[in-house]
Amino acid sequence: MERLIAGYRRFRQGAWPERRALFETLAREGQSPRAMVVACSDSRVDPAMIFDAAPGELFILRNVANLVPPFQPDAQFHATSAALEFAVRVLEVPDLIVLGHGMCGGIRALMEGAPPAASDFLGPWMRIAEPAKRRVLECRPADPLTECEREAVKLSLENLLTFPWIAERVSNGRLRLHGATFDIRFGVLWRLQPDGSFAEA
Repeated sequence: MERLIAGYRRFRQGAWPERRALFETLAREGQSPRAMVVACSDSRVDPAMIFDAAPGELFILRNVANLVPPFQPDAQFHATSAALEFAVRVLEVPDLIVLGHGMCGGIRALMEGAPPAASDFLGPWMRIAEPAKRRVLECRPADPLTECEREAVKLSLENLLTFPWIAERVSNGRLRLHGATFDIRFGVLWRLQPDGSFAEA
């Protein structure tokens, strides 16, 4: 914790004076982010750093393996769906990006089984991505983990369209959906193409 507090103090001494006017504007006028990013909780993947975004530019939701569950309105707790609803229906972001990444521990748990110490929640959560796993096992690629990371991005994009207020906005052009993965080994962003392949951005 002391290292984090030291980092905060450096922020107050360096970055805060430089960006004070920006934060004051955001506090006064509210947020109007240019995009929402659904990213993984992995500590090695920072969407704001990858996209070189300033405070206020990105509405970021992070969960294990950047998964979007299907639309399922009920009385249960739905953190991912709540964030989507706020970003799309309240903030009206024009772009929504599902950002996967290389060497994803959640995808490894999906493909190889969750660690025993993470069986209460991780295993059930990763069941959302079972269709992605099945697709990968059917085609038997040389690198199944990387392929499953990409298929999970595609699956989350499909699940986004089960939300009626997302599908409607995509249909009338008010919202654009994007898929991408970030290779943490080489710092390369791969964008999902219309034909289902991934190409370097």
